[in-house]
Amino acid sequence: MASSSPNMLTKFESKSSRAKGIAFHPKRPWILVSLHSSTIQLWDYRMGTLIDRFEEHDGPVRGIDFHKTQPLFVSGGDDYKIKVWSYQTRRCLFTLNGHLDYVRTVFFHHELPWIISSSDDQTIRIWNWQNRSLICTMTGHNHYTMCAQFHPKDDLVVSASLDQSVRVWDISGLRKKHSAPTSMTFEDQMSRANQNQADMFGNTDAVVKFVLEGHDRGVNWVAFHPTLPLIVSAGDDRLVKLWRMSETKAWEVDTCRGHFQNASGCLFHPHQDLILSVGEDKTIRVWDLNKRTSVQSFKRENDRFWVIAAHPEINLFAAGHDNGVMVFKLERERPASAFYQNNLFFITKDKHVRSYDFQKNVESPTLLTLKKLGSPWVPPRSLSYNPAERAILVTSPADGGSYELIHLPREGSGSADGSDTKRGQGNSAVFVARNRFAVFNASNQQIDIKDLSNSTTKTIKPPPGTTDIYFGGTGNLLLITPSAVHLYDIQQKKSVAELAVGGVKYIVWSNDGMYAALLRKHNVTIVTKALEQVSTLHETIRIKSATWDDAGVLLYSTLNHIKYTLLNGDNGIVRTLDQTVYLVRVKARTVYCLDRNAKPKILNIDPTEYRFKMALVKRNYEEMLQIIKNSSLVGQSIISYLQKKGYPEIALQFVQDPQTRFELAIECGNLDVAVEMAKQLDRPKLWSRLTTEALAHGNHQIVEMTYQKLRQFDKLSFLYLATGDAAKLTRMAKIAEHRGDFTARFQNALYLGDVNDRIQMFKEIDLYPLAYMTAKSHGLTEECESILEATGLTEDQITLPAVGSPLTPPKPVVSTFKANWPTKATSQSFFEKALLGQVEGLSLEDEPVPTSHSFGFDDAGEEDGTKRNGALAEVDDDEDAAGWDMGDDIVPEVESDFVNVDSAEAGGAGSSEADLWARNSPLAADHVAGGSFETAMQLLNRQLGAVNFDPLKPRFMEIYEASKTYLPASPGLPPIINYVRRTVDETDPRKVLPIIPRDIESLATNDLQRGYEAMRGNKLEDCALIFKGILHALLVNAVSTASEVEEAKKLVTSACEYSIATAIELSRRKLGSNDEVAQSPEKLKRSLELSAYFTIPKLEVAHRQLALLSAMRLSYTNKNLNSALSFANRMLANGGAAKMLDNARKTKAQCERNPNDALEIEFDQFAEFDICAASHTPIYSGSPFEVCAFDGSKYHSKFKGTVCAVCKVCEIGKNGSGLKLVA
Repeated sequence: MASSSPNMLTKFESKSSRAKGIAFHPKRPWILVSLHSSTIQLWDYRMGTLIDRFEEHDGPVRGIDFHKTQPLFVSGGDDYKIKVWSYQTRRCLFTLNGHLDYVRTVFFHHELPWIISSSDDQTIRIWNWQNRSLICTMTGHNHYTMCAQFHPKDDLVVSASLDQSVRVWDISGLRKKHSAPTSMTFEDQMSRANQNQADMFGNTDAVVKFVLEGHDRGVNWVAFHPTLPLIVSAGDDRLVKLWRMSETKAWEVDTCRGHFQNASGCLFHPHQDLILSVGEDKTIRVWDLNKRTSVQSFKRENDRFWVIAAHPEINLFAAGHDNGVMVFKLERERPASAFYQNNLFFITKDKHVRSYDFQKNVESPTLLTLKKLGSPWVPPRSLSYNPAERAILVTSPADGGSYELIHLPREGSGSADGSDTKRGQGNSAVFVARNRFAVFNASNQQIDIKDLSNSTTKTIKPPPGTTDIYFGGTGNLLLITPSAVHLYDIQQKKSVAELAVGGVKYIVWSNDGMYAALLRKHNVTIVTKALEQVSTLHETIRIKSATWDDAGVLLYSTLNHIKYTLLNGDNGIVRTLDQTVYLVRVKARTVYCLDRNAKPKILNIDPTEYRFKMALVKRNYEEMLQIIKNSSLVGQSIISYLQKKGYPEIALQFVQDPQTRFELAIECGNLDVAVEMAKQLDRPKLWSRLTTEALAHGNHQIVEMTYQKLRQFDKLSFLYLATGDAAKLTRMAKIAEHRGDFTARFQNALYLGDVNDRIQMFKEIDLYPLAYMTAKSHGLTEECESILEATGLTEDQITLPAVGSPLTPPKPVVSTFKANWPTKATSQSFFEKALLGQVEGLSLEDEPVPTSHSFGFDDAGEEDGTKRNGALAEVDDDEDAAGWDMGDDIVPEVESDFVNVDSAEAGGAGSSEADLWARNSPLAADHVAGGSFETAMQLLNRQLGAVNFDPLKPRFMEIYEASKTYLPASPGLPPIINYVRRTVDETDPRKVLPIIPRDIESLATNDLQRGYEAMRGNKLEDCALIFKGILHALLVNAVSTASEVEEAKKLVTSACEYSIATAIELSRRKLGSNDEVAQSPEKLKRSLELSAYFTIPKLEVAHRQLALLSAMRLSYTNKNLNSALSFANRMLANGGAAKMLDNARKTKAQCERNPNDALEIEFDQFAEFDICAASHTPIYSGSPFEVCAFDGSKYHSKFKGTVCAVCKVCEIGKNGSGLKLVA
């Protein structure tokens, strides 16, 4: 459609025969179109779909109208009939007959049960649709009446006729008489019959109030103004006339000239001072009501317009023409807006710039007026905000496009006109840096980069066909062409990336600038800041706006919904909308938006569903747990979503239906729930499915129950044989005997090895030969004789085959019927454990992370004799401790139950495999193996707050070197690189991973034992180095199972405790020799304290005994008898080597005589405390502390931000997502 102004927006077009009547539904997005072909169509203009067709009229249907509140519409046609229809039942309810010629228009009254119709029989008639009667016939026109309408509020009717007049009728008398529907009395009928004469005698049912004459030809249409005493009419004289009326008179105000063919329809704009008219000159024209001048006009190529209608609530219009109908808007209703931090800047309908504070929820007074920008009827298109200069760029599409650069005043004065305005021509303008903005001119396809004084500093030629520009990150622009989006680097003057996405209308950046949403009419495409596509989705209803949640979820609005999409493309509905809004910001449960009147609105939403899905994607079990416990997130969609994503165990938490619960329980291997549901439903099919699953899990107790339920006695017997349950097997034999089931009885006797029962059974069923054979083969001579006697035969008369030695049934080596033997690990996920309260700290990753003080494992009490990571055996009492010379020797015993990760070599697939490792795995170790040290460091920093990587250099090099082998090729050529994988059997290149040297088993069996030996041999410097090495090896490592993760964490805790203990003892020894220390009271005090603190770390019992013995000796020597007594008591409580215990008992006896300390030290034997790994001073329970996210060592708060004294790598007090060891 050609247009003299760019602003008309077509929302819907239909193709049909000539449209003669149009009606908008007041609430639903529906439009009725009555056609010249006798059909009435009901369209959904929002979806663009035909909902229904109504075809009972003969000939063209000219008049149509929806009822304001009831599910009704009325139509009038050339068959002289008026029909009232129900769109719910989709049929005609009744027909009103009475007109004698074509019916031109029909309208419902806004509150009374009336219909008004105009007809070529020169009358206007009012009907009561409730009792289906004619209540008034208004005569007076002397040619066809083309149109008649009720006044929107008053008791007035206006009519137009080809007799060139417009008449206004007063129907207040009719209201008094007929407002309550009554049955037709004889008097009514008489008064109706004599109506024409009655008017002379003061009958005031409907009387002509004014006759408006001024048109030179017939008048085709007339309409009241919704609020003012104005009338507009359109006639065959090509004029649109405006009339005003008072209580007593009416007069012509002015004429709008411009149509060059018959003007066929006109109306007032419901919300603005505009008149719209259509004509047979194929144009829609818009007029200024106050100046009576043409504002806009739109022309169709081939179709004459016949009718125009306005939506009663929203700014939509429809015009009917020769080939159908079009629904359109005169202007964009999207308010121009921009937000920065907590402020939204927007332009109101009156072209005032205002701001809105999200935190205070207050709207500012007017900051600036933009009355002079563009044309008065064209709203500004876009607003770009520059926080550094507090300046705005506003663009308007009027007059070929223009922009204004204005500095906002600090306080709203209300009258600021923006005197320091900079103007220019351009279709789009956006800030690209603190002191630069880009202006795009579509006519000459040029982008100018300007400074704040509006001077051009650079000119760019964009890709051909560019239609719009958007901010693309600092120094970049996003250029939109009809078929693609380009990321353009302003400095380099070149396109650095391109994405083939057509028809992009808007671009919304995420809060962190990492992602952008490209909005099209029916699609949303999410891209990275480098313009790489992440996901895309399609909507059938038009997309209007979008904004990003802080968590990285995109919320977008369609005409009637707010929806969300995650980065992976999962999407859903957040809430429905009563009216279209433009989203600006979302914060927690609140969405801030602007409505079409540019008024800020706050909508409440429930983000539970998308938060839950987001948590699921990120494996944030803590948040998922929170949501499940605290919200009512239920429904088929979330269950099927969880099932589709492979989380049946989580779906199980939401389901109540027993059948679905059973299916999910089987899927995730939760046998307890499956049994419970099977009992409820009690169907054989379910029991047999449960049997199969329970067998796979090795849960023979459930299998036993299911076999009993299904009465599968043969399988039950075999199960008892396999599990070695002889008692139940005997019972099965008895049951078989009672049931008279000889086959089962034989089977059970065979399983039990019960020869006598088999012989007995054969005798009972007269199978004496078999009974004899059985007895004979088992050497039961007496039984053989009795059988022969019973049959009357002798041994000579019988021919026997060769009899071998009897076989006894196999017996299980170990009877397992008392407990299940799990063959398949149940898929009780970390999440399920958390749900059952089995996990202390919850993770943001796959496994538990350090809680505020350690890895979430209870610190073992010091009396706990549990041996961890290499058990310690008791040895001969008389051996001296190597080096310590103060107790019994301790020989470490290697623990063997560590799973070894298979470390076979596998041929690499070319030099790119190392890159694959880093891409395939979230583990730092795999990144190191691939040579990507930078990303490995970033991962460690994010997971554990690692900041000092120097100590890890040997470990990095060790892994890097171990993951490749080099085969020398021909001289002068580089060697052939062979990549060594730990996933030997993996064929999918996306899952191949490198071998990591010194795995958990190696550390536990070699390094840990060397550490223990160094401790036992009093080589504390070596001990400290070994345990630090273990920590560094664990920091960059990989395991394959969850159980190994647990082992690793125990190993970390153990290495940390030993590191702290050795550091304490070494710092004590650095104080000087015993004589030097004895001479300085301060040193002596510190020495006693450190020896006491040395007993606090949770070492293996034998090593703790060494620490206690050392502390006891030192305290005793220095007359701190109370402390010595407490150490002796702890030694005796721990137990262990007899020699040490004797020593402790003697010391205890000595100390008990005078349990006093000569020197007061800071060591409270009764208080709970940890040792600060940096200062080696107590951190008492309840006092604030910081932890190292990796090893769990604790520190006083003042050490926050420094490097951990234990691992020397991580920053104290920096929380990460937790150590990740399993890919």
